[in-house]
Amino acid sequence: MKQFSLLTLFLLLITISTSEKSSAQTGQLLGGNVLNGALTGTALGAATMGLQNSSDFAPLRIGLGAGILAGAGVAVYDIVTLPQGQEFFISGMFNDGNNSSVIVLLDTFYGAAGGAILGSAVMLISNSPIVDGLQYGSGVGAWVGFGVGLFDSFIYAERNSDFVSSNLMNRDSLIEYNSDQISVGLIAPDIIAQKSLSTQELRYELTPALKMVSFKAQF
Repeated sequence: MKQFSLLTLFLLLITISTSEKSSAQTGQLLGGNVLNGALTGTALGAATMGLQNSSDFAPLRIGLGAGILAGAGVAVYDIVTLPQGQEFFISGMFNDGNNSSVIVLLDTFYGAAGGAILGSAVMLISNSPIVDGLQYGSGVGAWVGFGVGLFDSFIYAERNSDFVSSNLMNRDSLIEYNSDQISVGLIAPDIIAQKSLSTQELRYELTPALKMVSFKAQF
């Protein structure tokens, strides 16, 4: 009875720890995505003001509000697609991050910086004011970078589910335990090869099979 009580207490502590970790991960994803969305929306609002050559702050206000809403939506997407019990991780073309919106944010800023450089170069060649090149180049670059960021984050990038699938495909068994000396596998596909030779023909047969348990030990 005492052993049963200790086991129950141990399982309860594991459940509480897992729940706390899951809640913390959800909070991180929500806060990070909302913040990144707000920054991205603000950057796009400023880019729109630059392209319109206007001092009206309406694009900035709309961009901030839309970015917060979009960040919350992306947070829900990340939480739903995250495999249970894992830390969120995403690897894009240029950056890695712990939420999807950070890839979009960084690509937007990269686009703005690249656009500013190219715009300044064009202005130098045409002997025009560099300020105009910075203004319009960064505005166009920010929107181009934002588009690239959306493609990068939601289509191109690898995230937890991709890594999990890759690990499953590279396994010899569906369930594996490996240490320095012992390797145990459960449920693994196999092929049984049978050869038969007669005076008239050589027959080679392949039969699919399922290996339930495999055990390897090194001493």
